Amino acid sequence: MSDTHSPGLHPSRPRSWWGWGWADDHPDDAECAALGALLPGTLAKPLPVPRVADLRIGPPAVRPPASLARLVTEDPAERAAHAMGKAYRDVIRALRGRPGRLPDLVARPARDQDVADLLDWAGGRGVAVVPYGGGSSVTGGVEYRGDAHRAVLSLDLTGLDRVLEVDTAGRAARIQAGILGPALEAGLRPHGLTLRHFPQSFAFSTLGGWLATRAGGHYATGRTRIDDFVQSLRVVTPAGTAESWRLPASGAGPSPDRLFLGSEGALGVITEAWMRLAERPRHRASAAVSFRRFADGLEAVRAVAQSDLAPANCRLLDAGEAALSGAARDGAAVLVLGFESATGPVEARLAAAVELAREHHGVPAEDSRGPGGPGGDGPDAVGAWRSAFLRMPYLRDGLARMGAVVETFETAATWDRLPGLVEDVRAATAAAAREATGHPATVNCRLTHVYPDGAAPYFTVLAAGRPGEEVAVWDHIKSAATETLHRHRATVTHHHAVGRDHRPGYDRQRPEPFALALRAAKDALDPHGILNPGVLVGP
Repeated sequence: MSDTHSPGLHPSRPRSWWGWGWADDHPDDAECAALGALLPGTLAKPLPVPRVADLRIGPPAVRPPASLARLVTEDPAERAAHAMGKAYRDVIRALRGRPGRLPDLVARPARDQDVADLLDWAGGRGVAVVPYGGGSSVTGGVEYRGDAHRAVLSLDLTGLDRVLEVDTAGRAARIQAGILGPALEAGLRPHGLTLRHFPQSFAFSTLGGWLATRAGGHYATGRTRIDDFVQSLRVVTPAGTAESWRLPASGAGPSPDRLFLGSEGALGVITEAWMRLAERPRHRASAAVSFRRFADGLEAVRAVAQSDLAPANCRLLDAGEAALSGAARDGAAVLVLGFESATGPVEARLAAAVELAREHHGVPAEDSRGPGGPGGDGPDAVGAWRSAFLRMPYLRDGLARMGAVVETFETAATWDRLPGLVEDVRAATAAAAREATGHPATVNCRLTHVYPDGAAPYFTVLAAGRPGEEVAVWDHIKSAATETLHRHRATVTHHHAVGRDHRPGYDRQRPEPFALALRAAKDALDPHGILNPGVLVGP
C-alpha cells in the first residue's frame, strides 16, 4: 500500500496524498520547527506526517459490475488520495487523522463511453459521483460531505490525457479534459503554440478542472480566465452528451458552454474542449517598483490597468506580502511588472508602465529589470517573488504540521470599493483570529489580477491555532472574511471556485431567478442527483 499518489503526472515522482504537490518537496521536521518558531503559540514539535495505513478504511459499500471492474479500484491508498482537495482544511484534517468520508471506489475512465457507462450505473444504484482532475481544489470541490448517498465514486479523469488535434492555422487544439498542465504544454510545444494558462497549481491540475472551476491563470491582464480560451466543449451528462459547435464567436442565444463553465461537475463531466492557443512568447522583460504606501501602489496599478499596455504580470504586494516573499524587507509595498510578446520587443511597454508607477510615487528597483518575464528568475525582487510563489504551498503545509492556521482567500471588486474592502477585510480577519486563538494574526494582501474596472485582492492569513481545533479556528476566520466581502458586494471567489466551502457566500451572491434556472438545469441533466452533490445547488 502506497502513501503517495501520482495520477498520470510523473510515475517516478510520487505526489503527497495528504498535502500539496510532490511528496519529496515537503519541509522536513527541522524546517517545520524553524517555521513554527517564527509564529508564537504554535506546537512544540511538528505533527507526524500522516500515513494511509493509520486510517480506518472499511470495505466499499458497493462494487461495480463486471463490465466496469477494469475501470475501478478500491485500493485504500487511492481512496484516501481522492478523499479531499488541498485546502488548509483538508491538510489539517489529514494531519489530525480526520479526512472525512472517503470514496468507496475510484474510477479512471479511458474514453467518453466509459464515463457514460459509469454515470448510468451510478444513477441506477444511488451512488454519488465526484469528478476529480488533479485534486488541487482548495474549496472542498472534490470531496463528498453528508450521508444522503449509499456510496461515493471518485471519477478520476486523468486517463483522458491527450492533445487530440491541433489546428495550426486557426491556432486552436482539441484536448482531453484529464490532461495535466505540463503534459498539455508539452503536446503543444512542437507546434510553437501554448495555451498560456499557468495557475499556481499548473503542475497538479487539469484542463477539465480549470474549465469546471472557471480558473484564473498567472497572467494579470488580458486573457487570463480559462473562459476566454474556450471554443467549444464536450460534456457527458446522465441525460446525454452535449457538444457545442466550434466557432470563433456566436450570437445564437445563450451560450451552451457558459452553462458548463464553472459548473464544478454538478451538471456533467467535461471530457474534451477545443481551446484557443497563442504563439509561444520570445520577448520578455520585468521590473519591480516599490511604494512607501500601499494606497499609492493601488493608484499606480489602476493607471497601468486602464492603459493599453497589457502587462502579463502586474502584482502589487503589500509590505507584509513583500517581506514574506523576500521581495522587500524595508516596509515597502512592491509592484511586480512583467511583459511578454511573440512578435516584438517589450522593453518600451515596460518602461511606460514603470513611468506610470513613478507618477504615483513608485521607486523602480533598477537592478530588477531583466529578461525574466512574468516572475523573472534572477536574485532580485521579481525572482524572489516567483520563487516564494511556487514554494508557498509547501511552507503552508509545514506550518500546518506545527498547528498553525495558514490559508489564503481571494475576491474581486471595483476600484471604487477596493481600498475600503482591503482595509476592512484585514481588520475583520485579524480580529476573528485573535478572538478564536488569543494570539495576534498576520493578514497580508496582494493583487493577483487587474482590470480596467477593478482588481482581485488575494489575502494570506497566518495565526497560531488551537491544538485539535484548527479547522474550527479557520472556519471562524473565513466566516468573518466572507461576511465582510458580502457587505462590500465583493465576489466570494475570483478564481478558486465555489466548491462546498464558498457555498453560503455563493447562495447570497447569485440572483434568485438564476438560482431557479440552475436548479432546473440540475434536475434535467442529473435526474438522480448523483453528480457532485452539494456543489452549487441542492442540499
